[in-house]
Amino acid sequence: MAMTPRFPPCGRRHGAPQPCAALPPRVSHSPYPAPARTQRRSAAGTGTAPLCVPPYPGRTPRPGCWHRREGVSTRRGTPSDGHNARQPPALRLGREPRGFLGCARSRGMEQSVVSSFPGLGAKPELGGCAVHGDGTDNWAFLYAQRLALKQELPLRVCFCLVPAFLDATIRHYGFMLRGLREVAKECAELDIPFHVLLGCPKDVLPSFVVEHGVGGLVTDFCPLRVPRQWVEEVKERLPEDVPFAQVDAHNIVPCWVASPKQEYSARTIRAKIHSQLPEFLTEFPPVIQHPHPPPNPPEPIAWDACYSSLQVDRTVTEVAWATPGTAAGLAMLQSFITERLKSFGSQRNDPNKAALSNLSPWFHFGQVSTQRAILEVQKHRRVYKESVDAFVEEAVVRRELAENFCYYNENYDSVRGAYDWAQSTLKLHAKDKRPFLYKLPQLEQATTHDPLWNAAQLQMVREGKMHGFLRMYWAKKILEWTRSPEEALQFAIYLNDRYELDGMDPNGYVGCLWSICGIHDQGWKERDVFGKIRYMNYAGCKRKFDVDQFERRYAHCK
Repeated sequence: MAMTPRFPPCGRRHGAPQPCAALPPRVSHSPYPAPARTQRRSAAGTGTAPLCVPPYPGRTPRPGCWHRREGVSTRRGTPSDGHNARQPPALRLGREPRGFLGCARSRGMEQSVVSSFPGLGAKPELGGCAVHGDGTDNWAFLYAQRLALKQELPLRVCFCLVPAFLDATIRHYGFMLRGLREVAKECAELDIPFHVLLGCPKDVLPSFVVEHGVGGLVTDFCPLRVPRQWVEEVKERLPEDVPFAQVDAHNIVPCWVASPKQEYSARTIRAKIHSQLPEFLTEFPPVIQHPHPPPNPPEPIAWDACYSSLQVDRTVTEVAWATPGTAAGLAMLQSFITERLKSFGSQRNDPNKAALSNLSPWFHFGQVSTQRAILEVQKHRRVYKESVDAFVEEAVVRRELAENFCYYNENYDSVRGAYDWAQSTLKLHAKDKRPFLYKLPQLEQATTHDPLWNAAQLQMVREGKMHGFLRMYWAKKILEWTRSPEEALQFAIYLNDRYELDGMDPNGYVGCLWSICGIHDQGWKERDVFGKIRYMNYAGCKRKFDVDQFERRYAHCK
C-alpha cells in the first residue's frame, strides 16, 4: 500500500498560503522515508529553520509548509531541500531555533515524538493507519517515525476520542473504534505505544505532551472547521519548546499544493492534480519496528471505558456489510478489483448493478489509503482502461476538489458558500410554489409520495451507504420539497451525516452543495424552484436504470 506525506499551513483559517524562500538542501542520507516539512520556532519569533532529516533512498524529496503561532506562513521548498509538501507551516514560539525534536532535551525529560490524531472527523489516517506488507500507508506516521529515528527517540501514537462530534452516532463511533483496536495491535507489533485519550484534544493532548516529555508533535490534516479548530487550540496550549507539524496524509496531492485557491470546477483542477501525480503518487516506504522504546510500557487501553465515554445517539446501529479495519478494507479493495472493476466504467450509475468500489467508509476513517487504492487499481489499466480512468477521476480529482472547496471556503456547509449566480437564482425562486412540502421527520422516515426517493433513503438508513447516483437525485428532491434552499441544505446535511458511514466528510458537503446549490456545476435551463440549478426527475431515472427493481429491494417492511 502506498501514501505520501503532506503538510498544510497550520494556523491559517482561510486564504492561500504565502510563498517563502526555498529551504536549504539536505546533506545527509538515511534508509528511512523522506520527511515532510516541519516547523521551528525562533528567538525573535520570525523565520523558520528546516529540520535536517535526510530523504529516503531512491525518492525525490518534496517541498513543504510549516505552522506559526502568530500567523501562518506556508513555505514551498525546492526538490533539493528534502522536505515534503505534505506538511504545514512551522510554529514560532520565541525560542532559539533547534532541531524538530531536539528541543525536548532542554527539559531533561523523556524524549519522544508523538503522532496525534485529534478525533472523529479528522480523517485520522495516521491514527487509523494500517500495517500492510512492507509498511504503513500513512505519510504522517512515516514522517513521525522519520523524526524519531533521526533523533533516536521513542515514538508514540495518540488518538483523542471526543465524546460527541456533530451528528455522529454509534454507527460512526463503532466503526472507528473497532478500527482503532486493529491499529493498537499493529502499533504494538512495531514496538510503538498507542494511546487513546478521552476528551477534547485541547484538554488532553497538551497535558499528555508535558507528562511524557514529548519533544515533537505530528498530526494529520482535515479541511473541515471543527478539526481545524482542534489543531489551533492544541497549538496554543502546547509548551513553547515543542514543535508541531501537520501532514496531509489522506490526499494524494497535498491540498495546499494542488491549488493555492478555491477551484471553480473539476475542469479547473484536473490538470493541476494530474501534473503532480508523478511526484506524489508513489509507493510508501516501510514503517519499521521502532528501535527506541519508551522507558515505561503504555497502560492497556480500556476499550469499555471508551464506549462508555460516548455521548451519542445509539439508535442508529452499526451495519453488517462493512467490517471495520484495514484488513477488511483491503479485502473490499481486492474484491472490487477482481469482481467489479471491469464494470465500473459502464455500470457505476446503475443502482441495481454491483459496480461500485464501496470503499468510502474505509477511506473516510483512514483505514485504507486512497493512494493505496489508486496504486492497486492502476495496475489493471491495460485491461480496464475506461474503468480505471473513471475511478481515478472520482477517487482523486473529484475527491480532492471537495477537499479544496472545504479548505478554501469557510461556508462549505451553507448556501452562502455557493457561487453568486447560484445564490441569485435560488433567491429569485425561493418563493416558488413547491409541488410537495415535507418536514424533516417525514423525510427521515421515508414517507414521501416518491417510492424511488423513499427507497434511496431507506438504503442509507439500513446500510449506511446510498448509491452514488441516487445521492444526487435524493438531495435535489429535498430542494424541491422543502420551504427554502437553506432548509433543504440543512436537512440534506443532517440526514447524510447521521446515517452515511462516510458522513461529516468533504465529499458529503460538496455533494449536497452540488445538488442543491450548483457548486462545481454550471447554470442550466431555468425552471420553478430550482432556478438555474441542474434538475433531475423520476422519469430521467427510469431512462437510466430499472427503477421498479430498486424500489422493490428497499420497500418499507410491511
